[in-house]
Amino acid sequence: MAFTFRDFPVAADDLRSDVLAGLAACPKSIPPKYFYDEAGCRLFEAICAQPEYALCRTERALMASRLPDIAAAVGPLDCIVEPGAGECSKVRLLLDALQPAHLVVLDIAGAPLAAAAQALAHAYPQLAVTALGMDFIRDLEAAAPCLPPGRRLIYYPGSSIGNFAPDTATALLARFRRLAGADGRLLIGFDLKKDPLLLHAAYNDAAGITAAFNLNLLERLNRELDADFDPTRFRHYAFYNPVAGRIEMHLVSLAAQTVSVAGRRFHFALGETLHTEHSYKFRRDEFSTIAGNAGWKLVDDWEQQGFAVQLYG
Repeated sequence: MAFTFRDFPVAADDLRSDVLAGLAACPKSIPPKYFYDEAGCRLFEAICAQPEYALCRTERALMASRLPDIAAAVGPLDCIVEPGAGECSKVRLLLDALQPAHLVVLDIAGAPLAAAAQALAHAYPQLAVTALGMDFIRDLEAAAPCLPPGRRLIYYPGSSIGNFAPDTATALLARFRRLAGADGRLLIGFDLKKDPLLLHAAYNDAAGITAAFNLNLLERLNRELDADFDPTRFRHYAFYNPVAGRIEMHLVSLAAQTVSVAGRRFHFALGETLHTEHSYKFRRDEFSTIAGNAGWKLVDDWEQQGFAVQLYG
């Protein structure tokens, strides 16, 4: 077994500065990357198991059913790089089919990533696994020295690209292009535009797991930034905006209130929202235009039940 872990810890000052800037803005917002403390990671895995949230199950089914075609289109390679790898479960199908010599996984939640990647290294003893605990949105270029030579595939599943506005998504895909190298490839999954009622239900599950995930952000701020949010005075609110083509997720203040965060005070009016996430949905041609603007060329694509996977080179 070959396993390496390097931690690029997110400094408390980064969390503090991002949160204070977001709370001072109009409208108020906090970057969604801060959802993923230990509790947030567990809650997100629970979201993926909810009956209303079909995205993960559909992606797994698509990958399983089309894996021979995907593997043939990708071709031989030396290394798979997965930003935002989480529990490292989605990449296993590709490891079995492509049998690369190296796997490099990146995630902002360093400790859970290290545990998952080490388990993966035990399961694949011929695979050299490197786990990088980093905010890859900020520090992606710092991963380059940790990558082995050879042909690389950037694997970005789960429609995570939908968390970025189109211009920001283009910029991130351009950074992936540089990280992959001249002969590298990108395999990316994204949610397609569909019935707004299905999208609404996916982010408002009956069990309240997504609501707990959203509200857990306030608990993290209380713990790590000495804040005094009362989560019972905020309500999870998510809806699909068909004009913008995105889900918007907010925490709505149920009363006029003032909260303290890192020694500063912020007022919330009754009904004012704290914007915590958006999740863009695409048509396949819309997404290929975004990727093309980032320097990628479409090689092949696959669709199943409202979800798409595309391969670029």
